[in-house]
Amino acid sequence: MAHFDLPLDQLRSYRPELLVPDDFDEFWARTLAESRAAGWSPRVERVDAGLSLVDVFDVAFAGFGGDAIAAWWQVPAGQEPRAVVVESIGYSGGRGHAHDTGAFPMAGIARLVVDTRGQGWNHGSGGGATPDPYGSGSHAPGVLTRGIESPETYYYRRAYTDAALAVDATRALAPGLPVFVTGGSQGGGLSIAAAALAGDVAGAMPDVPFLCDFPRATTLIDSMPYAEVRTYLAAHRERVDEVYRTLSYFDGAVLASRATAPALFSVALMDTVCPPSTVFAAYNAWAGEDRSIEVYPFNDHEGGGGHQRAAQLRWLRDRLA
Repeated sequence: MAHFDLPLDQLRSYRPELLVPDDFDEFWARTLAESRAAGWSPRVERVDAGLSLVDVFDVAFAGFGGDAIAAWWQVPAGQEPRAVVVESIGYSGGRGHAHDTGAFPMAGIARLVVDTRGQGWNHGSGGGATPDPYGSGSHAPGVLTRGIESPETYYYRRAYTDAALAVDATRALAPGLPVFVTGGSQGGGLSIAAAALAGDVAGAMPDVPFLCDFPRATTLIDSMPYAEVRTYLAAHRERVDEVYRTLSYFDGAVLASRATAPALFSVALMDTVCPPSTVFAAYNAWAGEDRSIEVYPFNDHEGGGGHQRAAQLRWLRDRLA
């Protein structure tokens, strides 16, 4: 795949005019307040993950509507962590296995890896452990159009709330430690939501984020998962305006305009899953002045891979020095 989106110099200034509902901020304030009112203290149980350098705990915390959300809490063994990273998962993935710790605990940083409700069907992800106990009307296979008839019933209302309340849970698990949020693809979109909605995070690291600039993403490319919207609208021709109104409450490029924490983004210029312009839409809208973006000109949706993780570790080290 050659470069198919805007040239890089145009991407760096790309700022689409996106619909922002009049009640956008009220909607999210009410959603979070209602779920926090239904909350409860995180439940924590130590597990034997077969590791000697990382201690692992099975966590359940209160997400949307008080629903129990599963997570792994992974901390460096025998030392106090310097910070915590809350990591959200890519589309179709689950929280994985207890021993899948990644690099953060090796760097002295605790990690809360959060399951995504109703997902985990990707066989390489270790499966999911969190149900989504809400039905919906007609929708395309997957979750991108589940409950899309209304912002109140839309799937990502619940998933974004879970991401924000994961930050609350982390503060209960590790009082006083700086909390960062990260994730790739869907996890990147969820990290944008968490930074915008949870408030007072120390930093955000969205990696090739999904769920940004819906009007462009759903008309520029025909790859999954954005193609779920096309599939849905091909059957429900009369619901175009209704669908895009719902999506406007969940657009990462709008939520980014409410996020003020330091941020490190990444983008791949050959990404046919999360097009570069949609990533730059969120990056350019980010309200915080301390922001940077790593650009990978010849990569698709794998983005920077291990190179980006190394960049994140350096970025975190600089902020924790």
